[in-house]
Amino acid sequence: MNVSSLSRLLCLGAAACFVSALTGCALITGDDGRYKPAVLTTYPAGLSVQVGWKAQIGSGSGIGFAPTVVGNAVYGAAANGAVGKYDLSTGNALWAAKLEQRLTAGVGSDGKTTAVVARDGTVIALDDTGVVKWRSKATSDVTVPPVVGYGVVVVRSGDYRIQAFNAETGDRIWNVQRPGPALALRAPARIALFDGLIITGIPGGKLIAINAVSGDVQWEGVVATPKGSSDLERVNDVVGLPVLAPPLLCAVAFQGRILCFDLAAGGRPVWTKNFSSAAGLALDGNQVFSPDQSDTVSAFALKDGKLNWTQDALRYRRLTGPAVLGSAVAVGDYEGYVHFMAADDGRLLARIAVGGGKIHAPLIATPQGVLVKTGDGSLALIVLK
Repeated sequence: MNVSSLSRLLCLGAAACFVSALTGCALITGDDGRYKPAVLTTYPAGLSVQVGWKAQIGSGSGIGFAPTVVGNAVYGAAANGAVGKYDLSTGNALWAAKLEQRLTAGVGSDGKTTAVVARDGTVIALDDTGVVKWRSKATSDVTVPPVVGYGVVVVRSGDYRIQAFNAETGDRIWNVQRPGPALALRAPARIALFDGLIITGIPGGKLIAINAVSGDVQWEGVVATPKGSSDLERVNDVVGLPVLAPPLLCAVAFQGRILCFDLAAGGRPVWTKNFSSAAGLALDGNQVFSPDQSDTVSAFALKDGKLNWTQDALRYRRLTGPAVLGSAVAVGDYEGYVHFMAADDGRLLARIAVGGGKIHAPLIATPQGVLVKTGDGSLALIVLK
């Protein structure tokens, strides 16, 4: 592919630049006229949506600021150090805290402990009144939201380490590391916590499953194999959140593939398609949805990977990871719009502006609606009218 289109998605990780990447290397834009975002057009409305509520958490956002939902509460954070808990139905603040450090990732929560990560790699845990419980240092910077559960706080740092801290004391209790490639993708990534397993992508196109309590590696699977003659061409990191629809585990990689594994059959691949995404995927009971690197959204049959439809009306609008709300698929874009497509055929149904500029973090589906972390640090819930 063209180097300028690829490099706008990358944080260079080789040699001296790799050291700086661990503390927040900026994305290279390198855009030219060939990647001009699609112009929004009019179409018959097929869905009526509105902003149910909007709460200002703080200021600033980024790829590591996906909110998390526990019961009827949503936890969110902003780059300026603000952290809060909000009622999912109303948006009313249940507690709010302001940390003295700027943040690069957050939040993870189990409803008792809420974790965020500061710019210098300090993991900060708060109790469920917003009071700081402890601070511990990860081995490098963190831009992936932590996860909390089974008595641990788990982070994935920029030096390819997955680390767990005791949720009550902050003591580091295990650490797993895999060799990293020369270049690493700076794209939204998340960690799944399911049935006592930590499941996350690791650079180089692999997934890993780790026992959350002991740190024992349970399984590793290859999503994509690096190809090409240069380090730039060989970047193929897993992006977004690995999604479970038991017994299937599905994932997508940049410059790689989209596929589903059968965990009941020892992690055997069920189907795989050549595909490249920098945003991630979502699924319902029948299909897997993902924007590719040109922001064409595709739907694949969950059972066999058959391509059911594509929607290219949002090309190069820098789409977020998708979320499924009923019979619709939602994505955010660089201008602060959220777009809804029909899950059955991909036709555009609705769009709504939430403001705040580019939406960096993936959208989060909830029973109440779709959560959006806006570019200016607000949290909004979009609901069906």
